[in-house]
Amino acid sequence: MQTTIKDKIINIGTRGSKLALWQANAVADKLQAAGFATEIVIISTKGDQMLDKSLDKLGSKGVFTEELEDGLRDGSIDIAVHSAKDVQSTLPEGLELLAFMEREKVNDVLLSLNPDFKLEPGSNAKIGTSSTRRRALLNKFYPNVVTGESRGNLQTRLKKLEDGQFEALMLAYAGVHRMEYDNLIVHIFPENQFVPAAGQGSVAIECARDMNAELKAAIKEAVDHEETHHCLLAERAFLRTMEGGCSIPSFVLATLIDDNNLQVQGGIVSLDGQRHLYEVYEAPITEAETIGVKLAETILGQGGVEILREIREHRS
Repeated sequence: MQTTIKDKIINIGTRGSKLALWQANAVADKLQAAGFATEIVIISTKGDQMLDKSLDKLGSKGVFTEELEDGLRDGSIDIAVHSAKDVQSTLPEGLELLAFMEREKVNDVLLSLNPDFKLEPGSNAKIGTSSTRRRALLNKFYPNVVTGESRGNLQTRLKKLEDGQFEALMLAYAGVHRMEYDNLIVHIFPENQFVPAAGQGSVAIECARDMNAELKAAIKEAVDHEETHHCLLAERAFLRTMEGGCSIPSFVLATLIDDNNLQVQGGIVSLDGQRHLYEVYEAPITEAETIGVKLAETILGQGGVEILREIREHRS
């Protein structure tokens, strides 16, 4: 009897947190609906293991992806599922991003156990976050706020909130919503002010470049969301040109204006929030990557190069 690609069990590599497993199972559900059998393979990454160090100390290259990518290379997994914002701007040789799932609401939010918590302009609240971008934007728009390092999965961070280490946590809406903690949201930051990180709210599927072409096409058809894919091509082109990662306070968001055109807004903010570079461009979706590069080059030319140099000197 002749075998087909549908006879293959697709091994899906993922981190082991509840959110990562939610994402992997969402991918598995779509593949199963397309007629594939799947198996979830949990892989621990450096970012999961070294919770005593901030992300900017660990570096931006593959903190949450490297071990999963090793699995793609050695064939122990067929695809790797990541939060799109965790994927480094330039992939290792021989690997590619095959698909992006439909994006969730992109906003940053605040979670608090106090339903009456309010973030006012002069607030000196203590807020937990592991994001360099969020700390820098808080320094700009809420300069009296005190930020503290809050690494770990959502449940670990909520325990810190319960212990009184913070008054609120700043997180991506997508993860909060997927873990069903919407009831703790006390503030939603506008996305045109607190512009998110590249890829925030989407799930990326990575594979080996030499994967069977028919299988690759079938997985993409089952999982990929075309509108999100166009937007993330622009955002990742911006990120790649900025040579940034999760330890750099750059930000970018692409949205579709209509069926044929998109808008890309993005920039960078200094760690102290004093310098904030921001631009908006529009282009046809066929030029998504080109406009992402153009936006980054504009920001770099306006002083972004100096901000990046100062950040790197600060950390060296």
